Parts: sequence; C-alpha cells; structure tokens
Amino acid sequence: MKKNNWMRLTVRILLLLAGLTVAHLGVTLFLQSSLGSDPFNVLVQGLYRSVPWPGWMSHGRVHLLVCLLIVLVLLFVDRSYVRIGTLLCMALGGPIIDLWSIPLAPLFNEGMSLAARLPALVFGCAILAFGMTVVIRSGAGTGPNDLVAVVISDKAKKPFGAVRVAVDLSFALIGWLLGGIVGLGTLVCAGLVGPCAQLFMPVSGRICDACLKKFGENQKT
Repeated sequence: MKKNNWMRLTVRILLLLAGLTVAHLGVTLFLQSSLGSDPFNVLVQGLYRSVPWPGWMSHGRVHLLVCLLIVLVLLFVDRSYVRIGTLLCMALGGPIIDLWSIPLAPLFNEGMSLAARLPALVFGCAILAFGMTVVIRSGAGTGPNDLVAVVISDKAKKPFGAVRVAVDLSFALIGWLLGGIVGLGTLVCAGLVGPCAQLFMPVSGRICDACLKKFGENQKT
C-alpha cells in the first residue's frame, strides 16, 4: 500500500513538472514579446526598487524571498496547500524559463511591431494558464503566487478565474505604487490568465485524473 502511495505521488509530481514546463513556455513567450512583465514580477520589481536591499540581493533573490514569505504565511493559514510541488515550482521556474529562452529568442527582435508582438503575448498567456491548471490539478502543489489565488478561491468559495484577476490586479497595483513598471503585457496578463485558467481547469482535471486512474489500474494488475 505504501509503495502504491509513493508511486501515485511520483505520477502527481511528473504531472506537475509537465504543467510547469508548459506554463513557463507561456511565460517565456510573454517575456520575449517585451510588452511588460507579469503582475507578480511587477510586484517583485517594485519591492526591489523601493527597498534599500544589501548589494548581494539581486532581483532574482528578492523574487525567491517574496515566494518564501508567501509560503510561510500560507503555512499559518492552511498548511495543507503547501506541498512538495510548491518547492519544486520555486526551484525550477527560473531554470525552465532560461531553457525555453534559448530556442525562442531568435524568433523575436527589437524592431518587431506591436501587431507582431501581441499574438505572442496573448498566446503566451493562454499557454501559461493551461500549464498552470495542470500544475494545480496535479495535486502535488503549485507556484507560490498561484497559491494565493487558489487559497482565496477555496476559502471564499469564489470562481478561480475572477479571484485570479483580482489577485493579479492587486499585485500589479502594489508593484506600480512601489515603482514597478506596468506595461500592456501586464494588463493583458492580469485580464486574460484568470479567465483562461477557469476555462482550462476542467480539461486539466480530466487529464490528471485519467493519468492517475490509469496508474491505479496498472497497479492492480
């Protein structure tokens, strides 16, 4: 029985990693469009610019610190939401974006028009939303910034899509007030990712359930 539980956890983690890889493909497309950062990174950017950090604190380290603070808060609110996948998302998000940047960078250049950049932004947000829902539905955990919307949605019994929009707009507003830069991409991301995630959530749930069911059937034979 214990072996079966460990194997099911392995399948959940593999689903999470697949979703994380897809989600960060979307993030990379979003960033390569050069139309603004996503709302969470606007918040991090604002904190990085407004707080007199010591010299060794880079933007990336501030990002990690904010993620850790969110995880610590959620451990007090309801520790059941913080799982091993949360730590994997924190550790692997940046490296996955770096890997995707290598093949995608040649597709973009500084002279590209808005008409050429906007589809990459919108497509990137849609891919991000789909990958994010697979991560959430895997049941192994999710990214710290996504957890905020997940917890509020569950506790308040409100649709995830609407909560995600509210959370993203809050991140963007606070970040902007602290000195972060809000671009067209930030606003598109804040308005698009939540509704897309709400749309993809049932499909992602069926995919994850089917994988776990197939695994269970294989274990019985």
